[in-house]
Amino acid sequence: MSTGTSLLLATVALGAGTFAFRFAGPVLRARVTLSPRLERLMALCVVVLLAALVATSTLTEGHGFAGATRPAGVAVGGLCAWRRAPFLVVVLAAAATTAALRLLGAS
Repeated sequence: MSTGTSLLLATVALGAGTFAFRFAGPVLRARVTLSPRLERLMALCVVVLLAALVATSTLTEGHGFAGATRPAGVAVGGLCAWRRAPFLVVVLAAAATTAALRLLGAS
């Protein structure tokens, strides 16, 4: 089997698996009932997972610390989001903060 064929089969398999997971959610939602406690726990798990992803991508680059400019930009963006600024304002404020700090020589 050639590399191109293997790549095509892997892509089709991943696409089919993704579709199956997305299709199973609405189909199984009517059949599976979760306790209110488990639903609260799952909602909390989503928040924890998102916070871990934000922390990892904010604080690390490669195998080391990303420097102070990126966390500062994320903090400004988070503050803007908390103040319910429009998404474009959040992104631009975070990017401008990071760029300005880097322009001033911070790493």
